[in-house]
Amino acid sequence: MPVALLFIIFVAGLIIAIPVSITLGITAVLPSVFDPSFTVGAKYLIRAMFSGLDSFPLLAVPMFVLSGIIMAKGGISRKLFDIFAYFLGNLTAGMPCAVIVTCLFYGAISGSAPATVAAVGSMTIPILTGLGYDLTFTTAIVAVAGGLGVIIPPSIPFIMYGMASGASVSDLFLAGIIPGLMIGGLLMLYAIFYCRRNGEDKEKIRSEVQKLHDKGLFKVVKESFFALLSPIIILGCIYSGIASPTEAAVISVFYALFVSLVVYRSIRIRDIWSILQEAIRTFTPILFILATSTAFSRVLTLMQVPQTVSEFISSNFHSPVLILLIINLFLLIVGMVMDTTPAILILTPILLPIVTNLGMDPVQFGVIMVVNLAIGFVTPPIGVNLFVASSLADVPVMTIAKKAMPMIVYFLAALLLITFIPAISLALL
Repeated sequence: MPVALLFIIFVAGLIIAIPVSITLGITAVLPSVFDPSFTVGAKYLIRAMFSGLDSFPLLAVPMFVLSGIIMAKGGISRKLFDIFAYFLGNLTAGMPCAVIVTCLFYGAISGSAPATVAAVGSMTIPILTGLGYDLTFTTAIVAVAGGLGVIIPPSIPFIMYGMASGASVSDLFLAGIIPGLMIGGLLMLYAIFYCRRNGEDKEKIRSEVQKLHDKGLFKVVKESFFALLSPIIILGCIYSGIASPTEAAVISVFYALFVSLVVYRSIRIRDIWSILQEAIRTFTPILFILATSTAFSRVLTLMQVPQTVSEFISSNFHSPVLILLIINLFLLIVGMVMDTTPAILILTPILLPIVTNLGMDPVQFGVIMVVNLAIGFVTPPIGVNLFVASSLADVPVMTIAKKAMPMIVYFLAALLLITFIPAISLALL
C-alpha cells in the first residue's frame, strides 16, 4: 500500500472528525488488509499497542494530570497571581505580566497547556477586564501564555518525546527551563508595548494592588508560599537524585492534596472522588491515542517511512539551515491540525534521524518539537488553548486568534533562536 495513500486516509479521517485514536488504529491496520504480503498482522499490532503502554515513565503523565486538577480545584492559581501582582501590579503592563508569570509557575505544576489556560484564565480574565483591560487582549494573553505550560518542566509532551526518542526525561525538563523563561520574557515585552500604546486605567490598577499591599507582604507571601514551593519540590526531587520524574509526579499529587486539604482548606475529602473522575476522563483518551500511535509508528517503521523521508530531504536539500527551517515549518503545520501526543509519537521516529545526521542533540530537537507544537495550541483550526479561552470569556475563537497573532510572532522569533543557538536548550545540561 502506498505510504502517500495511507497519510491521505489519515488526514481525511481527521477532517471528518473521526477520533484521533480510531483514525490511527484504522491506518495502522490498512497496510496488512490491502497487501497480504505485508508482515504485520493483528497480533503484532495488539502487542505493539500494549508495549506502548507498558512504560514506567508513562506513569508520570496521569500523576501530573491529577496533581494539576487538584491544584486547580484548590485555587492555587489565585495564590500565585496575588504574589506576582503585589510586586508587578503598579508597573507598566504589570497585571498582564503577572498573568504571564502565573502561567509560567502554574505550568510548572500542571505540565499541561489547556489546564494552565483553564486554571489561570478562569481567575485572571474577570480580574483584568474589571481593571479596564480589553477582554480580547486579556483572553489572548492567557491563551498564548498557557502554551508555556508544556515548555516549562515538568511537561507531559517532554515525557512523550522521551518515550519516543529514548532521550532522558530529566534532561528534557532541564532543557525546557531557559526557552520557557525566554518566551515568557518576550511575551511580557509585547504586553508592555501593547499597554504603552493603548493605555491602562492606572487608578483601578492602583486600587486593586493597594488591597494586596494593605494585607502586607508577609501575609501575601505566607498565603502563596506553599503554591510557590510546589515546582521547587518537584524539580528539586528530580535533580537532587531523590526521585525519578515518575516518582516526583506521585510526590506532587500528595503535596497538592496536603496543600489543598490541610494548608488552604480549599477542597474537602468528599471532593476527591470527583477530582479522580475528572483525572480519569482527562487521561483515558491520551492512553488510547498512545496505544494506537505506537502501533501506527511501528507500521511506518516497517514500511521504511523514516528512511524514505530522510533520503528525500538529504538528496533534495543540502543546506542544514534550510533543512531545519523546513522541519520547523512542517511541525508548525502539524501542530495546527493534530494533537500534541500523536504528533510527537508519530513524527519523532521520522524526523529525529534527520536532525541527528545534522549533528543536533536529540534533547535540543525535543525542545524544538515541543515549542512548535506549543504554537499549535494557539493557532486555528485545532488550537486547544483558543477553545478553552473562548469558553471562559465567551469570545469567538477567530477573534482571539487575530489578537494573539503578534504574540505568536514573538513565539516564532524564540523558536528560531532555540533552533539555531543550541546553548539556549543545552546550557543547563
